[in-house]
Amino acid sequence: MEFNYGSDEHFMQEALKEAKEALAADEIPVGAVIVHSGKIIARGRNMTEKLNDVTAHAEMICFTSAANYMNSKYLKGCTLYVTLEPCVMCAGASFWTQITRIVYGASDEKRGYTSAASGILHPKTEIKGGVIEDECSKLLKDFFKKKRL
Repeated sequence: MEFNYGSDEHFMQEALKEAKEALAADEIPVGAVIVHSGKIIARGRNMTEKLNDVTAHAEMICFTSAANYMNSKYLKGCTLYVTLEPCVMCAGASFWTQITRIVYGASDEKRGYTSAASGILHPKTEIKGGVIEDECSKLLKDFFKKKRL
C-alpha cells in the first residue's frame, strides 16, 4: 500500500509500527504518534506491563513526549494518531492538552471514550475514526486470542 507523506493513513501506519513494538514486548498492542506541522514529534506504545503502571497508555506517553518537544503543556496544532479509540482516561488527558485533532483506527465499544461519556474531549478537538481500522483491529484481536489459548 502506498501513502502520501502527511496523510492520515501514513501517520496511522507509523502508529501501527509502535503497536507492533508493544506486541513484541507482550504489551497490549496499541501505538500512537503525535504530529505537528507534518512531522512526528512524539511516539508511544502501551507500556503498562514494563512500567507496572496502569496509566502508561500509548497516548499518555505521547502527550508527555510531545509536551516536552513543544515546551508547552498545550498541544495546539497537533494531531494524535492512535491505533485504538482512546479510553476515558486518555480522552480526559487530551482535553487538558487542547490537542487539535485525534485520529484513531479501531473502535473500542467496551472501554472507548465514546461509550462512556460525552463532552470529555476539548470542544475544539476534531475527531476522525476508522483509519486503517481493519489492520488496527486485527492486531488487537490476534493478541487477545493468543492470550486466551
